[in-house]
Amino acid sequence: MTMFQTRRRVEFRDTDAAGIVHFSAFFPMMEAAEHEMLRSLGVAVLPKRESGESPLTWPRVSASCDYQAAARFEDWLDIEVQVAHIGRTSVRHEFHFRCGGKPVATGQLTVVCCRLEPGGNLTKTEIPAETRRLLMNHH
Repeated sequence: MTMFQTRRRVEFRDTDAAGIVHFSAFFPMMEAAEHEMLRSLGVAVLPKRESGESPLTWPRVSASCDYQAAARFEDWLDIEVQVAHIGRTSVRHEFHFRCGGKPVATGQLTVVCCRLEPGGNLTKTEIPAETRRLLMNHH
């Protein structure tokens, strides 16, 4: 199983009055790490409408995060992303946050493959074979 790894420094805006990372700050970090992983695989986060076909998008249907320890302003967080499950139309990503090698948080995002139709409507669709193949490299 291959894991995508990235790093992020804790910004002041990520912290609460006690100076530790606010629980809600982990969700944008998970999304940013997911996007970095997708780009590293050559999967567009939101493809352009060049082919005339509606582009794919990945709306969230579930998000969770469990916390083990505190991280503080200017700490470096190492974030590992892996594809935990690939279904016919959905993907579940797992995230592991560490600070100095110590576990800080573990999260999950479940996303559904959809076509973004004109007018902003979403239509659930099967994950394309090539995208599935690329995601399997991180499963």
